Amino acid sequence: MAPKGTLKTCKKEHQFYKSSDCPTCPVCEKERKPKDSFLALISGPARRALERERIKTVEDLATWSEKEILNLHGMGPSTIPKLKKALNNKGLSFKP
Repeated sequence: MAPKGTLKTCKKEHQFYKSSDCPTCPVCEKERKPKDSFLALISGPARRALERERIKTVEDLATWSEKEILNLHGMGPSTIPKLKKALNNKGLSFKP
């Protein structure tokens, strides 16, 4: 079976196929995915959405409302329960 999409090369010279215009290299993404942070629990698009807003800790996350987080590009409703659990584990919650 032939690979789907266009062969692309990232800045680090990884080659990968993409069927969309998304420039994200799957090899680079796997390398930079956190291992022990709450960010490791969520999908790449959701993680990048939080990173764009400089949300790196659950304490940072607690300064945002659930609605604000849902409005971020790349954030889906299935991520919210995971974020709530991470907040709850630290005795925190989304801002009202």
